[in-house]
Amino acid sequence: MIYFSRREFIRTAGAGAATLALSHHVHGADHPPVKRPNIILIMADDVSAREFSCYGHSQHKTPVLDRLAESGVRFRTAWCTPICSPTRAEILTGRYGFRTGWYHNDLKSGKLADNNETFAALLKKSGYRTAICGKWQLPGTYEEHGFDEHCLWLGMRNALKEGWTFDGPIEKKGMSLPGRLARYWHPAIARNGKLLPTTAKDYGPDIFVDFLLDFAARNRKGPFLAYYPMCLPHASWDFEAGRSGYLPVPELDKDGKRTGRKVKGSLRSNVEYIDALLGRIVKGLEDLKLRDNTVILFTADNGTAGYGKNRPVMEHGPRVPLVVNGPGIVKARGAVDSLVDFSDILPTLCSLAGAALPAGYVVDGRSFEPILRDRPAREREWIFSYLADRRFLRDKRWLLDGNGRFYDCGNRRNEKGYKDVTQSKDAEVVAARERFAKILEKLPPPPEELVRKARKKGKRLLPPERR
Repeated sequence: MIYFSRREFIRTAGAGAATLALSHHVHGADHPPVKRPNIILIMADDVSAREFSCYGHSQHKTPVLDRLAESGVRFRTAWCTPICSPTRAEILTGRYGFRTGWYHNDLKSGKLADNNETFAALLKKSGYRTAICGKWQLPGTYEEHGFDEHCLWLGMRNALKEGWTFDGPIEKKGMSLPGRLARYWHPAIARNGKLLPTTAKDYGPDIFVDFLLDFAARNRKGPFLAYYPMCLPHASWDFEAGRSGYLPVPELDKDGKRTGRKVKGSLRSNVEYIDALLGRIVKGLEDLKLRDNTVILFTADNGTAGYGKNRPVMEHGPRVPLVVNGPGIVKARGAVDSLVDFSDILPTLCSLAGAALPAGYVVDGRSFEPILRDRPAREREWIFSYLADRRFLRDKRWLLDGNGRFYDCGNRRNEKGYKDVTQSKDAEVVAARERFAKILEKLPPPPEELVRKARKKGKRLLPPERR
């Protein structure tokens, strides 16, 4: 297990963090203070690594992410969880579900801020201005979790408890979540406690990027942290046809400006619009002269719907993109084989920012800042994921999926060509399985009683198995 006390965290975070922690102090004429980087963490919604061209997709064109990957670091194997709520808990806290109590959308408990630290709170305490935009989807307020500002989609009708009147699309009876408010066209969005007036021509993802760049401009003296959990490309009901599916996106001209027309909704058009938004963020930072001191991390919360989301098969659900780029901070290493999972995000952000963990706070992750800087690092030997009472474990060669199947992946990292060795008696396979079993002893599933109670309430924790 990777249990880190504060002392262990500081020791393993790398020499860079120790230097960055001194950023507010004058070191003398020969040693000017180190400027801490701004950080933008972007997490797309329901999209696998395989959907992006830098991860091998032949039709989806994502040139901005390709350039960020080539001039930064692209992790070939990065894991979240196969469904959104436990992923959001893990990325914020640096902790697995057996610590947070968040195992599945239908198997979770409490507000994260009650018993956990968040990366936003830790960076805020160390002097960062913090903001969140996009999709909240957590109990409690943004302030409780460490964010100074917000620009967020109001996901359900109970978000109108302030007495606001919303005149945009609302899911009707018979739809997936009656009462849910529009997130894309004519969206329901609150900015710093006030409902934004929107029309049918307004597109939510554009509004979120407008806010992000405005926040960066207002805090250009830094340092700042912006967390952008996207709505895209998650399918939705809030569009003209009234059916579930991928919504149309704005059409852009060759200069990236909206034409006033729409592109038909599809996974491809949504993924490519994500890339266009990344391009807007990069250009906006360049215009503000902030690009050279800003680290951008791009990832996703789970695999693509219908392919990996909420499925225990191989690593279809947990494997997502992770690209990190920051001129002068992150080395241009391209694709790397280092293993990472979302418990590593919090210690990495703290390491980049020079923000120390409170004494005694235990995280399950390890900072991958040394990998970003191409410095010697004690890398992870394995990564972990979970989906309700199912557990996944992987090292660079072997994979245990949520169905209990065991695979020899060789040196492959693209979810293809893995050899099922579940029934193998080969000594090498047996030894690997025994090693995995010992690791899992310290990574417990949810208590059986909690799972029984959830199912008794009619919760469908997993869909019927499909292989």
